[in-house]
Amino acid sequence: MDFQQIFQSLVDQAGAKTVYAAPVSGEGRTIVPVARVRCGFGGGFGRKAEEQQQDGGGGGGFIAKPVGFIEISAEGTRFVRIVDPRDVALAVGLGVCLGLLVGKIWNRD
Repeated sequence: MDFQQIFQSLVDQAGAKTVYAAPVSGEGRTIVPVARVRCGFGGGFGRKAEEQQQDGGGGGGFIAKPVGFIEISAEGTRFVRIVDPRDVALAVGLGVCLGLLVGKIWNRD
């Protein structure tokens, strides 16, 4: 596979089907799962001073994280966010640290 084929394969995989999974229907509702998808890739080429042959390599990958779902029913359509407990814990931890820091700076008298 050459670089153009690899790049085209990545572009083809990073479409809406990657973010929105297949809808699931039942009991008058349709649920469409939604994810945040990130991709990255890199590569490089090089040659040793004493060798004439150039070598190279590369790689890439995708990370998908569920963020919620779209619920479609007779009452309407709504987006429901999935809250990750790690994100909440991180936000609380940062808030506590900032509060302690501000309190320490404020009480320096």
